[in-house]
Amino acid sequence: MGVLEALAAIADRFPTVKKPVPKPSLYRRLAWTGIVLVLYLVMSNIPLYGIPAQNLQSRVSLQQIIFASNAGTLMELGIGPIVTAGLILQVLAGAKLIDIDLDDPESRRIFTAAEKSLAILFAVFEATMYVIGNKYWQGTGITPSWTTRIIVILQLSIAAFIVILMDEMLQKGWGIGSAISLFILAGVAYHMFWSLLGYIPRYAETYGFIPALIKQPSILLLARPNGLPDLTGLVATFAIILFLVYTQAMRVEIPVTSPRMRGIRSKVPLQFMYVTNIPILLVGILVADLQLFQTIIGNIVGVTSKAYIYYRDFVYYMSPPRGILMAVADPIRTLTFAISWTILSILFGYMWVELAGLNPSEQADRLIKSGLEIPGMRRNPKILESILAKYIYPLTALSSLIVAIITIVADIFGAYGTGTGILLAVGIIYQYYMMISYERALETFPLLRKLMGEG
Repeated sequence: MGVLEALAAIADRFPTVKKPVPKPSLYRRLAWTGIVLVLYLVMSNIPLYGIPAQNLQSRVSLQQIIFASNAGTLMELGIGPIVTAGLILQVLAGAKLIDIDLDDPESRRIFTAAEKSLAILFAVFEATMYVIGNKYWQGTGITPSWTTRIIVILQLSIAAFIVILMDEMLQKGWGIGSAISLFILAGVAYHMFWSLLGYIPRYAETYGFIPALIKQPSILLLARPNGLPDLTGLVATFAIILFLVYTQAMRVEIPVTSPRMRGIRSKVPLQFMYVTNIPILLVGILVADLQLFQTIIGNIVGVTSKAYIYYRDFVYYMSPPRGILMAVADPIRTLTFAISWTILSILFGYMWVELAGLNPSEQADRLIKSGLEIPGMRRNPKILESILAKYIYPLTALSSLIVAIITIVADIFGAYGTGTGILLAVGIIYQYYMMISYERALETFPLLRKLMGEG
């Protein structure tokens, strides 16, 4: 028995969600999606039992955006275990380090079950590291009992498992899309709303931009200290959203023809943002994971140790500044952040194209199997691959560079929800629009459902 089979066997011992038979209507699936979203929001506001209330965080961080988490609540881990487990297995499969054919239904079932088991293991590991690293009680003067520690670990692990089941529920056809995308979108929308209208009376300084404007109407609030939402961030948010919506519709078209239908020509559209938001998502996951373990490492080895200081400084210079004032206050950090994120985005873009089957070789094979060819060229996979490479690799580099620049500019100008969050949110909204349009078309035209093999 291989590693995947062993992990899949573990998943079989946990509760699972069965695929609905028959497939629910679109409106019922939307209703279930809404219920899952409400459950996520409720869990995001239920504090963990056994930790100090003053330890809860109220300001947005990269980790909260990427993992759709909320510190100090049942959603402390968010979708982190699912994302990490899925990313590891997909990279291993794409690099052919694990031998699996995802086109085979049984192999795909084993892969999905293994991903579920790995996500559960990551959830338990992260919860344990949080408690062992004394994350919640550091600096409070409280020494929790082992009973309290175990209760916190159980809360985090069970909440993470519920998130896994909610994701499984949506992906198996009870809802629309996936819980991962839904929760990221909800988290970004929540932080945008909080940045615009958030108000906590007991805080000395008003958080949201609109309450701050009402409190001090004589001040334009172009820039606020400590990364607080300001007018510059609000303008940057709208500008970046409009730019991303525009680029979503851009395509690069390659002329093709079919030898079976002489004289009929068509075009294969390649999305201008060829790698979409994947490169910057991978960069964000990397930096969020580095931030995740900073406090834990400090509590284990000591905040005065050289190892921790080096690690802390490394994470600091890799992390994005929040707003103009923070960016100007430390230009070295801003420059290091911009250069490192740009380089990593391009590298991850090329890596994802190769691992996800979006490279010229895979695309050429798909065109050949579908009976298409480029006019004036011999129907040879190598020739077709060389032609596609002239389009795909420049698009990969350009789209990876663009998403990196968008994210960097958004963070420097203090865009609400962070640059990474806006990029992910716009892409997710577009995906939901396409999925809902597709489902509505299938319900409106039953014959189309049969032609698509879903009847």
